[in-house]
Amino acid sequence: MEETMKRLQHLLKEGKMDRRQLLQAAAALGITASLDTTWLSGIARAGEAPKRGGRLRIGISGGSTTDALDPANTTDMMMQVFIYGALGNNLVEIDATGKPVPELAESWESSPDAKTWTFTLKKGVEFHNGKTMDSDDVIYSINHHRGANSKSGAKTIVKAITDIKKDGKNKVIFELENGNADLPFIMTDYHLVIGPKDVDFNTGIFTGGYKVENFEPGVRAYARRHPNYFKSDRAWFDEIELLGISDVNARTNALKTGQIDVMNRCELKAVHLLKRSKGLQVMQQNGYKHFTFAMRCDTAPFGNNDVRLALKYAIDREQMVKTILRGYGVVGNDHPIAPSNRYFASELPQRTYDPDKAKFHLKKAGMANSATFTLHTAEAAFVGAVDAGVLYREQAAKAGITIDVSREPNDGYWNNVWMKKPWCAVFWAGRPTEDLMFSTAYAKGGAWNDTFWDNARFNELLVQARSELDETKRRSMYVEMQRLVHDDGGAVVPMFSSDLSAASEKVGHGDLAVNAELDGFKAPERWWFKG
Repeated sequence: MEETMKRLQHLLKEGKMDRRQLLQAAAALGITASLDTTWLSGIARAGEAPKRGGRLRIGISGGSTTDALDPANTTDMMMQVFIYGALGNNLVEIDATGKPVPELAESWESSPDAKTWTFTLKKGVEFHNGKTMDSDDVIYSINHHRGANSKSGAKTIVKAITDIKKDGKNKVIFELENGNADLPFIMTDYHLVIGPKDVDFNTGIFTGGYKVENFEPGVRAYARRHPNYFKSDRAWFDEIELLGISDVNARTNALKTGQIDVMNRCELKAVHLLKRSKGLQVMQQNGYKHFTFAMRCDTAPFGNNDVRLALKYAIDREQMVKTILRGYGVVGNDHPIAPSNRYFASELPQRTYDPDKAKFHLKKAGMANSATFTLHTAEAAFVGAVDAGVLYREQAAKAGITIDVSREPNDGYWNNVWMKKPWCAVFWAGRPTEDLMFSTAYAKGGAWNDTFWDNARFNELLVQARSELDETKRRSMYVEMQRLVHDDGGAVVPMFSSDLSAASEKVGHGDLAVNAELDGFKAPERWWFKG
């Protein structure tokens, strides 16, 4: 069967068979179920086989002069796509159906209590410096985020790992403090890229389809195809170039004039025009992406939950979706779990715009006559963030709340404003599991707990739900956690947004993964130029 599948794959790559013909042939041979879904999702639509060659130029928002090649420090879109989508690989990746599938790992298995996990590695994977990947490299890379002095964005989600050891060159065993049924999902986190042992991560040496050639933080990132890449069905381009273009109008103009091939985060006001533009295509992904206005619960006056509730009732979510997202999204409910998530709490009552309730909570907080707050924002937070702040100001005014919208510089926003200022606009790509989202952004002491929220019951449930194998009980726990964030958390979550990117019609792609923008950040690896 394996030889037959390889033969079919070869025919597809040579252009002697299209995707429909491959599926028909596989079905006739009774091997359809064995086809790898990740591989199939990377095959062109309409039966067109991917072609090699060319330089993919991506005009991208979310770059900063403080960017670095160490994935532990990755906070913005430009580096997520460059490191995770072009230079490196993880043990596991998310496919177009939202499932965890093997990447550097060949397979994995867990003990019955999900406390011990064994990952078997692919053999013959080569780093950009020529070294062959083995267990020591994986251990070194994961421990990079676990150290006492680590400031990695993934530190919280790997905290539960108590020990990592090898069983020969190609097996790695993870021991966990408590059972975790989602460990394969955790291994897909874009920080957890595998690098060679004892090599500085800032060198950009990884296992990915492209090798870094030039890197100017926040300005330009350029890489060439790694000739010995272990995935023969990926990394179709000869070169990858990411250009930091923070202004959405500048990105749009660059795409229209052919200076770039792909842009992320389309101007929602102009999407209808892009759809009508000759030679362009617009791509929409409906996943976990959401926008928040994060209040630091450790800073007055946001330490008072009545203040937080007042601001939650003072925003009109329906109008936000209609005006800011132009309908490309759905209302949020002051928690980060999307309708597309597995344990979304559909039974949780939707919070609605209610100026009277906002006034009530302000009065309880003793701020009925002095309710003035400064909201820090910038387009770097998300496209339309400044307009969203202005609209929020108008809505809150009806509740007697004054919001001063402070427009911050785009450059350095994620280092100088986010998690520094008491109240600011935030973009979240979201996470494919509830545990990953909550552990990253809402757990006590979490590296990216941008509201600095600490709720004892929530933190207790976080550990319990992670190791609970009974689906009914686990869902009940995650529903309660969503309720706790909704009622007590420090984040106003007004809306979940579709991811909208645009590209030249010459760019080909398969089914798009929705776990993050630009095909789960994997556009450099998964896309190609049509022949």
